[in-house]
Amino acid sequence: MAKFELKLPKMGESVAEATITNWLKNVGDTIAMDEAVLEIATDKVDSEVPSEVSGVLVEQLFGKDDVVQVGQTIAIIETEGGSVEAPKTADVAAPIVAEVAKTVEVAKESVAPADFSGSDKFFSPLVKNIAKEEGVSVAELESISGSGKEGRVTKEDILNFIKNRKNQPVAAQSVAPVAQPETRVSQPETKAIPVSVNGGDEIVEMDRMRKLISGYMVASVQTSAHVQSFIEVDVTNIVKWRNKVKDAFEKREGEKLTFTPIMMEAVAKALKDFPGMNISVDGDYIIKKKNINLGMAAALPNGNLIVPVIKNADQLNLVGMAKAVNDLGNRAKAGKLKPDDTQGGTYTVTNVGTFGSVFGTPIINQPQVGILALGAIRKVPAVIETPEGDFIGIRQKMFLSHSYDHRVVDGALGGSFVKRVADYLEAFDVNREY
Repeated sequence: MAKFELKLPKMGESVAEATITNWLKNVGDTIAMDEAVLEIATDKVDSEVPSEVSGVLVEQLFGKDDVVQVGQTIAIIETEGGSVEAPKTADVAAPIVAEVAKTVEVAKESVAPADFSGSDKFFSPLVKNIAKEEGVSVAELESISGSGKEGRVTKEDILNFIKNRKNQPVAAQSVAPVAQPETRVSQPETKAIPVSVNGGDEIVEMDRMRKLISGYMVASVQTSAHVQSFIEVDVTNIVKWRNKVKDAFEKREGEKLTFTPIMMEAVAKALKDFPGMNISVDGDYIIKKKNINLGMAAALPNGNLIVPVIKNADQLNLVGMAKAVNDLGNRAKAGKLKPDDTQGGTYTVTNVGTFGSVFGTPIINQPQVGILALGAIRKVPAVIETPEGDFIGIRQKMFLSHSYDHRVVDGALGGSFVKRVADYLEAFDVNREY
């Protein structure tokens, strides 16, 4: 018999830890190779950790809701025969070491440095620093008779005080009491659960992801000054072209051709034209992004929302864009996204038209400064201008709704950007090759 360490796998360069949300296997259970052992969650993505070997789960080193670092051992699996990596003491003891370190850190923080701001007397920065380093309390500092101008305490005064205090017998030293936090009887925290008035309402607590989404949305509205611009776009040529090539496209590429990659291609081009939309905000600083990474909001089967990211979207042709859109969309629905798939977005697109909405006012995906909502494509009567005169015809049209952060994006830029997206869509070549 040999023992194998199941470690938290690397989930992307930007992900350092994950939370255990559920153990799928209990101690004593038999595990097949590649079978899921537990479920984990990062700040956006839920996923499973499979076993790399077949065997029996003999030890769980962490419990539900524990936070685990990437590379840390989370379970021990006993296998039959073969030379399998044995558990390392350092890894097994890691949770204990971490807990001890946390306790030490809390102990350090409990001894807060003296705050002299509440004193009515003036003390120079040098005197304050010496007092803090030597553990002189505010009361002790105020008791020193200063020899400086207007009775101010000088460097020599406080050094003499400290010298004399150290020379005093321990029993006679004046030790100022350390301020202790108010002692209160610890009461268990209880959540106020809503009560159904008529008894017929169902009360359901939000799941973990919905709580995260809720927090993100509220924080975004509180952070960014949202403003919107709307524009109607004639996409008749796009509809005609897609209807003409979609079957041949799927046969040749093995991918379905939806409208989304066509829209994403236009957005990526517009971001190259208006790099002021491809930025983020950090306090008083604007970060100009080098890469164009498009987030595409996707609805999950459970009703939640996730935003996988197409990296370097401006470098993809239409075929590459279609493959990226389909891949991320399919893996999002199947719960197979990796944490890195949702990181690094610089601008986001959401297709509200999928659910029949004509247009919407989406909330910005922080720390980005813009998000574009694609409305439903509809047949509408429109005025068509020709050399022979104007006439009424049936056209395929949609609305683009652009939400942007007015702290750093003014109406001229926000409006010009969405107009450029519309121009690219309306100029789509119905005879183009994919």
